Amino acid sequence: MTLAPFIHAMGRGPGRARSLTGPEAEDAMRLILSGQADPHAIGALLMLMRYRGETPDEIAGFTRAARATLPCLPQVDLDWPSYAAGRTRGLPWFLLAAKQIAAEGRRVLIHGWNSHQSDGADVRSALALAGIARAQGVDDAARLLDRNNIAYLPIEAFAPHLLELLRLREALGLRSCINTVCRMLNPALAPVAVQGVFHPPYLALQQDASRSLGQPHLCILKGGGGEFERNPSKPVTLWRLMDGHPCETLLPPLMPAAQRLSDVALTLADFAKGAPQDPFVRAIIDGTAQAAQLAFPQTIPA
Repeated sequence: MTLAPFIHAMGRGPGRARSLTGPEAEDAMRLILSGQADPHAIGALLMLMRYRGETPDEIAGFTRAARATLPCLPQVDLDWPSYAAGRTRGLPWFLLAAKQIAAEGRRVLIHGWNSHQSDGADVRSALALAGIARAQGVDDAARLLDRNNIAYLPIEAFAPHLLELLRLREALGLRSCINTVCRMLNPALAPVAVQGVFHPPYLALQQDASRSLGQPHLCILKGGGGEFERNPSKPVTLWRLMDGHPCETLLPPLMPAAQRLSDVALTLADFAKGAPQDPFVRAIIDGTAQAAQLAFPQTIPA
């Protein structure tokens, strides 16, 4: 068993190279996750795919194979992945938006791993201050969800093999399509999911791949640092799936003057003070929660 046929298909040269089909991508990822693939070949495959640009079929195939290796997770209403970096983003106010959704009776599972984060943007450091418990494993996540309607499950607690692939960035110097796969993962198979992107082309890519995976309800936006977090001073287009059908929804700005998320002069300690009084921060939280609510079928406008 080898990755050579898949590398050969993608790397033959101009006019001859091609992307992988969905089944080929699934087979390739299954081989990678089995531990039998050569590490050099894994790096070559991932970097070829980055160079060429991954396709919806490839991402869906990788995601199917990854899902097949996951443990059984508790039932949730909303899947909220968090896999963005934090060099250019502000504080992770989206955590308070997710908590707001949970307070309205939805079971929300946040899962993730964030590399290259600045002290002021570190998601895991903000969890306790935001009142969100970090689960130690799948059983602990079930307990926390029953108690609080929300939990953060680190990827190493349910998919350590995927974390190893994410951390290849340290050797390769570039992110790979595994970051996109983790956003698509939806480990509890929640009927509703939100996803953030940093680069606009990934909006359509993740919408198409999610549709191929049979995700019924989804909302994707270009958010702060690639997280599902909207800037309320700008218009934002939501790339959605409604009963599996793609559509787009434009939300107008909530604030009159343009402002960057990283311009907020607050620190992680402000999470512990309850709902921030800063109007811009309040609009980040409420606007992000509003966008997430639009992912649910009963909130779809007529």
